[in-house]
Amino acid sequence: MNTIGVLGRHWRATVSAAGVIQPWGNGDEAPLDWFIAADDRWHVPSQEPAVRQRRIDNAPIFETRLRVPSGDAVQRVWCVADGGGYTVIEIENESTLPFAVAFSRNDILSVRPPTNVPIEGIELPEGSVVFPVGHHSTIRVALAHAGGAMASPTLLPDGLSSVEQVTRGWSSIIDRAGRFELPEESVMTEIARLRTELALNGPAEPSDDSVAFLIDVGQLVRLGERADPWVPDIADAVAVVARLDHAWDVAAALDAAAVVLHRAGETRAVRDVARMRSAAATTLPASFPAAADDSRMLGWLEQRVARAAGAGVAELMAGGMPKAWLGLNFEVHDLAVGPETTVSFAVRWHGDRPAVLWQTDGAPVRLIAPAVAPDWSSTEASGEALWPAPPGAESIVLPSAVVVDPGTDISFN
Repeated sequence: MNTIGVLGRHWRATVSAAGVIQPWGNGDEAPLDWFIAADDRWHVPSQEPAVRQRRIDNAPIFETRLRVPSGDAVQRVWCVADGGGYTVIEIENESTLPFAVAFSRNDILSVRPPTNVPIEGIELPEGSVVFPVGHHSTIRVALAHAGGAMASPTLLPDGLSSVEQVTRGWSSIIDRAGRFELPEESVMTEIARLRTELALNGPAEPSDDSVAFLIDVGQLVRLGERADPWVPDIADAVAVVARLDHAWDVAAALDAAAVVLHRAGETRAVRDVARMRSAAATTLPASFPAAADDSRMLGWLEQRVARAAGAGVAELMAGGMPKAWLGLNFEVHDLAVGPETTVSFAVRWHGDRPAVLWQTDGAPVRLIAPAVAPDWSSTEASGEALWPAPPGAESIVLPSAVVVDPGTDISFN
């Protein structure tokens, strides 16, 4: 799902693969569609094959590209908190010819009034408005979250947050739960997507899936939500999860519950969850079950890299060393590995062997890495070690740029 909205506000919408904005609710607010009148004909994005969409910098900012003669019509959609909240829609003409853009609602805010030229060659929804867009130029409009329908567009406020500003804000929020710098861009993108969707959509219903609910709330609290209001629901969900068969996702759910309870100051409850956790399975699946949900996917992606492994124990690289990461540097920052402990670590390569440099913050833990270094462990809060060469590393031609002395300094600040 492509969800947009502002944290702390109620307004939400979904952006379709064609860039149609569908506000949530009981149907009182109509969708906002867009159409392009190019040199050849009207182009309807929801009916065109040459439409591509991406998420900008892993934030809930969506760019939809529509092919037109000699270039693209580019739509960007994002939400800002300014003035009670707005959804900003930007249309950029990346072609060599002017075109017109039509919007299916007339309550949009704009810097200039729409054209009075009659709409011909297409049947648009009643109330649609049209704006000209010169070649290599951009028009920006917006929907006010708090306002009702207006007879005609009104002036778009100045100084609304830009794509770059909103991206920086979301990046800061996403990184609160732990920051990744991994060789696989797709993994970091997926973690960011799952976190932003969770922040905007909220957790799974505990009555539907207590495991997913606990994993979700653990993420939300790590992303900055207050822990206290969740305590009653956490207690009920833990009681349900405690009766389930032991599995990796049950362990992940209990770990998440412990983080929330600790931050809420529920010391006794943290001890109770720790006793339940000691009986839960800790073996992580080598691959993620295809039919599983987003909550478990987020938990599994994180736990591949670092996770709690019982009382006072934290495990690094529980999923082993992915083949695609061999010979490539990577870092993890501030990932929760216990109710009151986070770990940061980096892997640098010394020939075909990974050198790990780590730092823990909070309560002391014993670090282990049985999937990649069965004989290694450490109770030191920070340090460095040379792990054995992982399977397949001997056949990798390592670039000289990543061959680093294991004593190389690294800062986790």
